[in-house]
Amino acid sequence: MESLTLSDYESLAELRYQIRCFLFFSEQAARAAGLEPRQHQLMLCLKGLHPDARPTIGEMAERLQIQHHSTVELVNRLVTAGYVRRRRAGEDRREVLLALTPRGEKVLRELSLHHRAELRSAGPALVDALRRAMRGVRNANGHHRMVAAAGKRR
Repeated sequence: MESLTLSDYESLAELRYQIRCFLFFSEQAARAAGLEPRQHQLMLCLKGLHPDARPTIGEMAERLQIQHHSTVELVNRLVTAGYVRRRRAGEDRREVLLALTPRGEKVLRELSLHHRAELRSAGPALVDALRRAMRGVRNANGHHRMVAAAGKRR
């Protein structure tokens, strides 16, 4: 069994702290823009979705690691507020695709610029904490091992 040193715990704790600091910033910025943090996250997922992926409720649920019905509620609130729109897919009329509205694009752009500026400021500490934590994640061959997710959170 692999052992951990006090330094390993300190590195992991520092990484967790730096991540939490950025997430706190992000949550506050979203609220200041009139959004709940998960609404902002959904909008960012939607805008940043790979072109090969379908912008569906199911895809957003997967990307946010939340339940399908929770995603439906998020989308409903974003549609009501005018940030997101739904449209039926071509031949399969059952499939609903999501898109940002011009209002959604505007608020997401402003938030993303604000986040990028924060990352330029706080990012070096986050990257340094990640590097230090990763030093303890080496296998017997000296290669970094992938830390598998414990499964879906949904």
